[in-house]
Amino acid sequence: MGGGKETPRQKMIGMMYLVLTALLAMNVSKQILKGYMSVNESLVKSISNLDDNNVRVLKAFDESIGGNAAAKPYYEKAVECMKEIKEVEKYIYELRSKIIAETEPKTLKNEKIADTLNMRDWDAPDNFDKPSHFLGIAEPKSPVKGPWTSDELQGKLDALSTKLISIVDGMQKDQKTKFLEDDYQGIKKKFASIKPVDSKRKEGSVEFNWAMDNFYHLPLAAVVTNLNKFQTDLKNVEAEVLLTFSAASGKLAIKFDAIKARVVAPSSYIQAGQPYEADIFLAASSSKLAAGDMEIIIGVDSAAAAGGAKGTMVPIVGGEGKYTVGTGGEGDQTYKGVIKYKNPDGTFKFYPFEQSYKVAKSGATVSADQMNVFYAGVPNPVTAAAAGISPADISVNASGAGVRVAPKGNGKYEFTFTGTGECMVSVSAKTKDGVKSQGPPLKFRVKPLPKPELKIGPKFAPQEMKKNELSMVAGLGAGANGFDFQANFVVQSYEVTGKAKGKLMQESGTGNNLSASAALILKGADVGTKVYIDAKVKGPDGKVTSTTVGIKVLK
Repeated sequence: MGGGKETPRQKMIGMMYLVLTALLAMNVSKQILKGYMSVNESLVKSISNLDDNNVRVLKAFDESIGGNAAAKPYYEKAVECMKEIKEVEKYIYELRSKIIAETEPKTLKNEKIADTLNMRDWDAPDNFDKPSHFLGIAEPKSPVKGPWTSDELQGKLDALSTKLISIVDGMQKDQKTKFLEDDYQGIKKKFASIKPVDSKRKEGSVEFNWAMDNFYHLPLAAVVTNLNKFQTDLKNVEAEVLLTFSAASGKLAIKFDAIKARVVAPSSYIQAGQPYEADIFLAASSSKLAAGDMEIIIGVDSAAAAGGAKGTMVPIVGGEGKYTVGTGGEGDQTYKGVIKYKNPDGTFKFYPFEQSYKVAKSGATVSADQMNVFYAGVPNPVTAAAAGISPADISVNASGAGVRVAPKGNGKYEFTFTGTGECMVSVSAKTKDGVKSQGPPLKFRVKPLPKPELKIGPKFAPQEMKKNELSMVAGLGAGANGFDFQANFVVQSYEVTGKAKGKLMQESGTGNNLSASAALILKGADVGTKVYIDAKVKGPDGKVTSTTVGIKVLK
C-alpha cells in the first residue's frame, strides 16, 4: 500500500477490485440511461399526439371562418405564429438528427433519422463527449458559436419568444384581433416560458448557464431527450395559440347548414266545426349545434336562465332539441322555456317560448320512472296503468332492443336491454270479458349510456383548478354529466401527465385512487400549464370507455 513491492496474489486482488468498481459504475450508468429512454419514448408519443390534435383544431378553426367572418384575422395571426414556431421545430429536428448521426456512425448511415429514435438500438447512448463537442460546449469557459451549436439554438428560442410576444402585442392594439385581458396576459406568459433562462447554479467555481444545464457533459440519451422536451414545449405553445385565438374569434359561431319546412299550429287538438290554423315556414338550423353552443331549458324564463337557474335540459340531436315528456295527466297541458344561444363573442342570447297541447284519455299509460327514454345495459324502472283497472290485473309485454321484462308488483316493472333502437310496449288487462288490449302499442327509444366524464371529488373535473386544490386530489371518480339515471361508473385505470418545475412527468395506475407518484404530479404542477388525466372507465353495462380531461393549473 505504501509503494512497497506487492506479491502476485496482492496484485490479482487489486485488479479484481478495480474491475468490480468499474462494473458497478457501468450498472448505475445503464439504469440512468434506461430512465432517459423511457422518458424519451413518452415525449416522442406526446409530440405525435399533440401534432395530430393541433392539425385537427387548425382545420376546424379554418372551417369556422365560413360561418363567422370575424374569425379570419385571428386565424391568419394563428397561422403566422405557427409558421414561426414550426421553423424552430424544424431546426431542433435537424439538430437532433445531426447529433445522433455524429455520435452513432455505425448504427445510422445518414442524418435522416429523426423518426427512428429508438435509443434501445443505439451503440453509444452513453457517449458523453461527442454531443458536447458537436454543440460547442466541450469547454464551457470558451463555448463555440456558429451553425448547429447550443448558442444558435438558444438564440432561436429567444428570438421566437420575442417574436410571438410582439405578434400578440400588435393584435391587442387592433380591435379586429383584440383579446380579453386575461387571455392576452395568459398567452404572453406562455410565449415567455420558452425563452431560455440561465440557472446560474454553481459547481465549484463554474457557474452553469442554460446550455450547460441541458447539454454539457450529458450522455447522448439525455441530450436527445432534452431536445425532444423542447419540441414538446413548442407543440404545447402551438396548442395554446389555437385554443386562445379560436376562442377569441368566437369559433363556436354557427354556420346554418340545415333548412327544413316547419308547421306550427296554435293547437294540436281541434273540435269539430272549428277552423284549423297553422304557420308554415322554412326554418334554418345547424347540424353541428351541440350542448356547448345551445341549450334548451324547460321551466325557466329568460331572466332566470341568465341568472343561472336550472330547469329541465332538452337533449340536442342533429342541431335540434328533442323534447319528450310523459302524458299521465289529462286535459290542457302547457310548457314553457328558453333557448340559450351562444354568440360568436362568447356571450349568450335568450329566446323564450311557450307551447300548449291537449292530452286525451287513453286506454293505458306506460312511463319510464327516471327518464323519458330507456337505456341499454342497466335496469329501467317502469310504471304501467290502465284507466279503471287494478294494477294487479295489468300485464305488460315488450319487444325490440333485446328487452327483458321483470314484474315488480303493483304496476311496477323493470326493463333491461341488451341492444338499442326502438322498443314497443303493449298493455293488456284482465276484464270480465277476458284479457283485453288497452290501446295500441307505445313506442320508446332505447339509447346507449352516455359517455362518462371524470370527477374530482363529488364534482365533474373542471377546466381550471387552483394549485392548492389540485394538491389535495387523491382519487378519481366518473359519471355522466347531466344524466339523471342511477348508473355506477368505475375508474379502472388512469394516466396523469403534467409539468413540474418545467419537467414533463407521467404516471399511470389502476383503480380510482391515485398513486403517490401520480398525486405528486398534481401537487407539483407548474402554474399556467395543463395537467392531463386519461382514464379507462367501466360503465354499468360492462363497456370500458376512454375519457380525457385537461385541467389548467391556476395560482
